[in-house]
Amino acid sequence: MKLLRISENCGHFLTAKGEFSPIDKISKEDLLRLVDHIFGESEVEFDPYDDQLIKNQAHQVIYKSVVQKLSDLSKRKQEFVDESARVFLEEYERYRE
Repeated sequence: MKLLRISENCGHFLTAKGEFSPIDKISKEDLLRLVDHIFGESEVEFDPYDDQLIKNQAHQVIYKSVVQKLSDLSKRKQEFVDESARVFLEEYERYRE
Protein backbone atom coordinates (compact mmCIF):
# COMPACT_ATOMS: atom_id res chain seq x y z
CA MET A 1 0.00 0.00 0.00
CA LYS A 2 1.44 3.36 -1.00
CA LEU A 3 1.22 5.89 1.83
CA LEU A 4 3.23 8.79 0.38
CA ARG A 5 3.70 9.81 -3.22
CA ILE A 6 5.08 12.62 -5.31
CA SER A 7 2.93 13.83 -8.18
CA GLU A 8 2.23 17.11 -9.93
CA ASN A 9 5.42 18.57 -8.37
CA CYS A 10 3.98 18.14 -4.84
CA GLY A 11 4.12 15.61 -2.02
CA HIS A 12 0.90 13.79 -1.13
CA PHE A 13 -0.25 11.46 1.66
CA LEU A 14 -2.97 8.81 1.74
CA THR A 15 -6.10 10.07 3.51
CA ALA A 16 -8.59 8.04 5.55
CA LYS A 17 -10.88 8.04 2.50
CA GLY A 18 -8.19 6.35 0.39
CA GLU A 19 -7.44 9.47 -1.63
CA PHE A 20 -4.21 11.43 -1.81
CA SER A 21 -4.08 14.92 -0.32
CA PRO A 22 -1.27 17.55 -0.38
CA ILE A 23 1.32 16.86 2.31
CA ASP A 24 1.00 20.38 3.76
CA LYS A 25 -2.56 19.48 4.85
CA ILE A 26 -1.41 16.53 7.02
CA SER A 27 -2.63 16.53 10.63
CA LYS A 28 -1.58 14.68 13.76
CA GLU A 29 -4.47 12.24 13.25
CA ASP A 30 -3.31 11.58 9.68
CA LEU A 31 0.21 10.82 10.91
CA LEU A 32 -1.12 8.42 13.54
CA ARG A 33 -3.24 6.66 10.91
CA LEU A 34 -0.18 6.28 8.65
CA VAL A 35 1.73 4.76 11.58
CA ASP A 36 -1.18 2.36 12.12
CA HIS A 37 -0.92 1.36 8.44
CA ILE A 38 2.78 0.59 8.91
CA PHE A 39 2.02 -1.78 11.77
CA GLY A 40 -1.14 -3.20 10.23
CA GLU A 41 -0.04 -3.80 6.63
CA SER A 42 2.49 -6.36 5.50
CA GLU A 43 4.00 -3.97 2.96
CA VAL A 44 3.90 -0.20 2.67
CA GLU A 45 5.48 2.03 0.04
CA PHE A 46 6.69 5.60 -0.17
CA ASP A 47 8.00 7.54 -3.14
CA PRO A 48 11.58 8.43 -2.21
CA TYR A 49 12.25 12.07 -1.44
CA ASP A 50 13.60 14.00 -4.42
CA ASP A 51 13.89 17.77 -4.19
CA GLN A 52 13.96 17.99 -7.99
CA LEU A 53 10.48 16.47 -8.24
CA ILE A 54 8.91 18.58 -5.47
CA LYS A 55 8.92 22.26 -6.43
CA ASN A 56 7.09 23.68 -3.41
CA GLN A 57 9.59 24.32 -0.60
CA ALA A 58 7.05 23.70 2.17
CA HIS A 59 6.19 20.35 0.59
CA GLN A 60 9.92 19.53 0.35
CA VAL A 61 10.49 20.10 4.07
CA ILE A 62 7.35 18.28 5.23
CA TYR A 63 7.63 15.37 2.79
CA LYS A 64 11.31 14.81 3.56
CA SER A 65 10.64 14.71 7.31
CA VAL A 66 7.56 12.49 7.09
CA VAL A 67 9.04 10.00 4.63
CA GLN A 68 12.23 9.74 6.70
CA LYS A 69 10.36 9.08 9.95
CA LEU A 70 7.91 6.59 8.43
CA SER A 71 10.70 4.76 6.59
CA ASP A 72 12.70 4.43 9.80
CA LEU A 73 9.62 3.19 11.62
CA SER A 74 8.89 0.69 8.87
CA LYS A 75 12.45 -0.67 9.04
CA ARG A 76 12.21 -1.03 12.83
CA LYS A 77 8.69 -2.48 12.82
CA GLN A 78 9.74 -5.94 14.04
CA GLU A 79 11.80 -4.42 16.83
CA PHE A 80 8.71 -2.55 18.13
CA VAL A 81 6.53 -5.65 17.82
CA ASP A 82 9.06 -7.76 19.74
CA GLU A 83 9.46 -5.14 22.46
CA SER A 84 5.72 -4.80 23.01
CA ALA A 85 5.31 -8.59 23.13
CA ARG A 86 8.06 -8.79 25.73
CA VAL A 87 6.41 -6.10 27.89
CA PHE A 88 3.03 -7.81 27.72
CA LEU A 89 4.56 -11.21 28.45
CA GLU A 90 6.21 -9.88 31.60
CA GLU A 91 2.91 -8.39 32.75
CA TYR A 92 1.02 -11.56 31.85
CA GLU A 93 3.46 -13.70 33.83
CA ARG A 94 3.24 -11.37 36.79
CA TYR A 95 -0.56 -11.42 36.94
CA ARG A 96 -0.83 -15.12 36.17
CA GLU A 97 0.93 -15.95 39.41
